[in-house]
Parts: sequence; structure tokens; C-alpha cells
Amino acid sequence: MSDDQDKDSKTEDPTEKKIRDAMAEGNIPSSREVPIFASSLAFYIYLVFFLPDGAARMAETLRDLLEQPDQWRLQTANDLVSLFVRLMWDASAMLLPVAVLFIIFGLGSNFAQHMPEFVLKRITPQFDRISPVKGWKRLFSVAGLVEFGKSMFKIIVVSIVMVLVLRADYFRSLDALFSDPQVMLVEMMVIMKKIMIVILFATGILAVVDYMWTRHHWYSNMRMTKQEVKDEFKQSQGDPIIKARIRSIGRDRARRRMMTNVPRATLVITNPTHYAVALRYAQGESEAPMVVAKGQDLVALKIREVAQQHNIPIFEDAPLARSMFAQVTVDGVIPPPFYKAVAELIHRVYASRAKRGPRR
Repeated sequence: MSDDQDKDSKTEDPTEKKIRDAMAEGNIPSSREVPIFASSLAFYIYLVFFLPDGAARMAETLRDLLEQPDQWRLQTANDLVSLFVRLMWDASAMLLPVAVLFIIFGLGSNFAQHMPEFVLKRITPQFDRISPVKGWKRLFSVAGLVEFGKSMFKIIVVSIVMVLVLRADYFRSLDALFSDPQVMLVEMMVIMKKIMIVILFATGILAVVDYMWTRHHWYSNMRMTKQEVKDEFKQSQGDPIIKARIRSIGRDRARRRMMTNVPRATLVITNPTHYAVALRYAQGESEAPMVVAKGQDLVALKIREVAQQHNIPIFEDAPLARSMFAQVTVDGVIPPPFYKAVAELIHRVYASRAKRGPRR
């Protein structure tokens, strides 16, 4: 009852931190049916492209051994070893492709769902899993019932397919048992292909459904309560490293935004290198000149550089630059004590523009 209440209270989407922490602990959505489908597909490819040749070579070797035993020398231990090596070589040549295919498709099916990670917690003994009470809870949980349903579905499908195929090819199968080994091999291959095609179809559908359900179930379990979201936010905000990172990001954004205002400035006042204050004044826009950007050291040099690129007049006045840097904020108008000094500089800017006007 309490578990249901907990799930009902988890109305918020999981945060990136919770998802990241869960994956770091090995809690990753992974469908068991996808590797089963991949293995079935690998076996079908082996059945169609590799098994016929390998089985034919093996059958030929066994037939020669049984029909023409006089051609095989079995008088010494070395003769037995040679025969054993020959049989093992043919068997390995027949079985090696299926082993390689299983490895490739098995790894590929897991890579397709998530990138592999080494998680120490997954291999650490968890004694709570041997608890009978928790075992019964897992068995009769929603996930346990879904796993039971999938198992029953596979058993029923495979049983029905076997019955239908063998019933349709019953007499054909009997004839193949008493025919030439190569003919028997071909007939058995036809029957196995029919069975595998239906199994592939069933496991493919089950893999798609299970993949979607697994991710939905995992995401639902990862959901958080409102209180958990608040607690995580407080914890993340209280982390000195995260707070420093947030402040750094904020400063970078403010600096970039401030630099975009420099081309709009009327003039720039510098220290000449340690301070820089960019002012803008346009009649009707503000009651007094406004600081659109200011900076110290490297930022001051950057302001000078942008101003030079856009032909903004630069004036060197160390006392005025230091005072305005200390007393006026960005996007703030200058106070009255600076009116006279700034007005003289603006007058010089306007006079310079008037002189350049006829040459434009």
C-alpha cells in the first residue's frame, strides 16, 4: 500500500542528475528480449549461410569413415589422434561461425540499447536479493508478472510452431530419416528454416514491445516527488563547485552580452589599459549618458579592441575611467558629478563627426 502511495506521489520527471547517478550505479533500462531476438537472428543467418556447407563436410567425413573403414588406419595411438583431430577440425569449422555470430549479435544488441559501462556495484554481492520476502515481492511485482507473461508467450508460440510445421511435414520427415544423409540434411534444413522464420517473427515483435515497455517502466520508476526535486535543487545549489560554476557561467554570459553593446557606444574612456568604460548618449533615448559596457584588465582590452574595430572614439582619462568604473553599473546612467567631464568628451565626438561629414 505504501509503495502505491509512493508511486502516486512521484509526479515529477527525473532530473538529469538522478538519471546520471542511476546509470553510474548500473541502473540502466535494458530489454532481455532484444538479445534473444538478436541471437535468434544470428542462428538463422548461420542456418542459411554457414550450416549447409559445414554439415555437408562433416557428413561426408562420417560417411567415409563408416562406409570405407579400411581406408582409415587405426592401428596406433597416432592414428586415433589424427582421426580425432580431423573430426574436431570439421566440427570446429561447422560450429565456429555460429559462436562468432552469437558474440557479434549479442554485443550489438546491448550496444544498441546503451553503451557498456563497468559498474563495480553490479558485481558486488547484494545480500538483500537472497531475502525470501523480497524475492516473493519481486516475483509477484508488475515486472515479475510481465516476465512470466513473456516466457509463457514464447513457450506457446514455439510449441504451436513445432506442432504445425511437424504436422505439415510429418511424412516428409519420416521419408528423410530413411534416405541418403545429404537428402535428410536438406529436408531437415527446410523444416528448421520454417520454424526459425516464425520464431524470428514472434521474438521480433516481443523484442519491440519489451524494449518500449522496459524504458517506460524504468522511466516511471525514476520519477520523483516534488520534495525530492526541491531537496536535490538545494543540494546542487549548496555545492561550492556547482555554485562557482554557475557564477562563472553567469559572468561569461553577461560579458558576452555586454560586448555586443560596445558597437552601439558613443565613446570609450580608458585608464588607458586597466579600465575601460563604454558610454552611449543619444538625444531622447536617456536623460544622461549611459554605461553600456565596462571592464578591467583583459575585459578592458577587449572593449578597446571592439571599439577600434567599429571606429568608436577612445579617450584616455585615468581618474574619470576609474571613478566611473567604481560608481556606475552597466546599463546605468552616469550621476551628475560626471556630467561636465563626459559632456566635454561628447562635444569633441560630435565636433569630430561634423568635420568628417562633408568627406563622406
